[in-house]
Amino acid sequence: MGHTLFAPNAMIKLHKHDLPDGLDFGSVVAIDTETMGLDPRRDRLCLVQLSAGDGNAHCVQIIPESLGGRGADCPNLKALLTNPDVVKLFHFARFDVAILRAALGIECAPVRCTKIAAKLVRTFTDRHGLKDLCRELLGVEISKQQQSSDWGAPELTPEQLAYAASDVLHLHALWAKLEALLKREGRLELAESCFRFLPARGQLDLMGYEEPDIFAH
Repeated sequence: MGHTLFAPNAMIKLHKHDLPDGLDFGSVVAIDTETMGLDPRRDRLCLVQLSAGDGNAHCVQIIPESLGGRGADCPNLKALLTNPDVVKLFHFARFDVAILRAALGIECAPVRCTKIAAKLVRTFTDRHGLKDLCRELLGVEISKQQQSSDWGAPELTPEQLAYAASDVLHLHALWAKLEALLKREGRLELAESCFRFLPARGQLDLMGYEEPDIFAH
């Protein structure tokens, strides 16, 4: 069950509980999550948004059983997130892989992260947010107006869905720019090593090793 929202230059499809059967995102799928807060040990997962990089987005609303939903019963979504042949492309993957592990009980891999890529090659700036990168690398302005809205609401607004979709619609193009910079600066192999570590980093966060950081002195 779901409905389709047509946003400017994009089709946004909302699905309740799980992705439909037979949906193909190709070899690289852009993914983001919306949650009730920024602590993956406390705050519940509300929405998972995905894009094949074709200008369209699919949003899966995760509704807990206590509110009449199916909770972590989303086999198609889990199969995609754990498929070793599909790269999952995130911005700030550290949080997303942690919340997906906490909420769905899965290890999301393999992954890439545009924030890590940006920090490795854009050392001339401290602006590594998605909005900054889209503006500076793609010439695209995205809105963060709905960032702090209630993602746990039973019915999400068109504005919320448009915001959620904007976080995945540009990740493929952004990765292409950043991958070229990583190659140019000879740091692609280092980036890939960081990406392989991200599922473990997310698990450490869930275990409380975010602070103190075991990698700190």
